[in-house]
Amino acid sequence: MTVAFPVTPVLDAGALVGEDRAGSTLYTDPALFAAEMSRIFENTWVWVAHASEIPKGGDFKMAQVGLQPVIVVRDRKGVVHVHVNRCRHRAATLCEVRKGKTNSFVCPYHGWAYALDGSLRGVPYEKGYDDSLNKAEFPLLSLRVEEYHGLIFATFSREIQPLSDFLGPAKTWIDLFMKQGAGFPIKTMGEHKFRFPGNWKIQLENTTDAYHFPLVHKSFLSAADRETEDSWDIMNKGGFVEDLGNGHSVMVMMPELVDLEENLDAPIPEKFAALAEELRQSHPEEQVRRIVRAVGGCGFNLNLFPNLGCSAAFFRVLQPIAVDETEVRHAALGMEGGPAAANRARLRIHEFFQGPMGFGSPDDAEVWDRVQHGAQGAAGMPIMLHRGLSHEEVGAEGRKRSDVSAETGMRAAYAQWKRMMEA
Repeated sequence: MTVAFPVTPVLDAGALVGEDRAGSTLYTDPALFAAEMSRIFENTWVWVAHASEIPKGGDFKMAQVGLQPVIVVRDRKGVVHVHVNRCRHRAATLCEVRKGKTNSFVCPYHGWAYALDGSLRGVPYEKGYDDSLNKAEFPLLSLRVEEYHGLIFATFSREIQPLSDFLGPAKTWIDLFMKQGAGFPIKTMGEHKFRFPGNWKIQLENTTDAYHFPLVHKSFLSAADRETEDSWDIMNKGGFVEDLGNGHSVMVMMPELVDLEENLDAPIPEKFAALAEELRQSHPEEQVRRIVRAVGGCGFNLNLFPNLGCSAAFFRVLQPIAVDETEVRHAALGMEGGPAAANRARLRIHEFFQGPMGFGSPDDAEVWDRVQHGAQGAAGMPIMLHRGLSHEEVGAEGRKRSDVSAETGMRAAYAQWKRMMEA
């Protein structure tokens, strides 16, 4: 029997989410989307950059926190700032360059100039203001910024808990994820981005969804070599999904690749044999094994609420655009100062699955589109989130865990969504 969910007004948003199901207007209600941008994205820690994207003073990149455009910049002292990309004079954006290097930000409309720390330093024809303009009163609006293991987060909230507390148990998994640097610092090696006609939460769910993999990614499994196909038999490897609190979760697909520095004496996969031989020309055997192990990425997806997935071997960043449009960025990761051959291998692997002509992301985007389209019908029919609930276990620290195909991670994300929407 189907239990209908009412088409709920936005002020009763929490009623849309139950323990094992949710109302489909989560994907389709414009008023609800607007509320999410203020109640969630403007009130929590949002990922905006990786430290390798702005390594030196003056380096900057564009980002968004919810729908608000921001500039992420490192000043000459090495401090990272995140400023709203809006001049204090008449609201024009200061910057339209995706990334680069600068000494200051100057408004193209009337020339108000700001230092990297956001302070207003120059106003053309300042005498026209007589004594009514105190530059100290007109800095850029700056967000609170904190960093963990190279991941840079920003928030408009001044009351929110420190980033370390917000991440909580997820920090352990971030530490494990960063081991794919094989002793070298992790760096971003470029990205590609695309938009799909669907709600941001559809993509949020996907990063913690192993259940779809054998079907949606059948083309990937068919095109891969037998060794890769066997390694991605994730439904039969004893993996799990665990709720990490605050909407975060981890989905372990390949338990043998959780810690990339364990069992380095295991045979090197045939697909990496040529790479290993090339690396042996300039690296000792122990380092060769560590690098080769890292090239394939780790065996889990880490979902950090609300907008970052540390997914196997890349960053997946979701950016809400509208209730029915989302931008996705896939950032390839490499080893800063590591062997060029290893970084080339990582890029080829990234392209094979995540690239615009790859065997993974295009298939994902197709089903995300279908979810949004289907949600337009039978608005009272619920979205089911109950897989794995019957055998979900609760650990000593109160963290819920179930099998790899369970929807535990989705329930975790929606529990946090509900807390924030009802606050």
